[in-house]
Amino acid sequence: MKFLDIAEVASASGLPASTLRYYEEQHLIVSVGRHGLRRQFEPDVLNRLALISLARSAGFLLSDVAAMFGRNNALRLPRNELRSRADELERKAQSIKALAAMMRHVADCPAPSHLECPTFQKLLRIAAKHQSRTRRQKKKSGTTAL
Repeated sequence: MKFLDIAEVASASGLPASTLRYYEEQHLIVSVGRHGLRRQFEPDVLNRLALISLARSAGFLLSDVAAMFGRNNALRLPRNELRSRADELERKAQSIKALAAMMRHVADCPAPSHLECPTFQKLLRIAAKHQSRTRRQKKKSGTTAL
């Protein structure tokens, strides 16, 4: 089997070598040895790095990812948590889509003043309700608004 050295893994994954070393320190990936001073990895490390990247994009912490890999490196996916994160991502996507529609209207609105435009006023009310709901949800879950 041909092993990949750290530079090849960095190039293929798009991650800097320092991140790969950190992931190894955190037991997220494992090198199989060294060739000179360069760490060597099995080719399947790229799949593992893709999974780590996907989990991070979904909002999981590295400690969450480490727990998914477990002690024997068997992948244990928290399906309920994944469903919950997917639901949250869908809510965010809807919110972003609504914001894009509002920005389009603001850019294209023919009214002499946006504050006189009934559609703009309606969009502002919707945005205010959404913001208020989001703040209440964050308070309820114990997170802080940025």
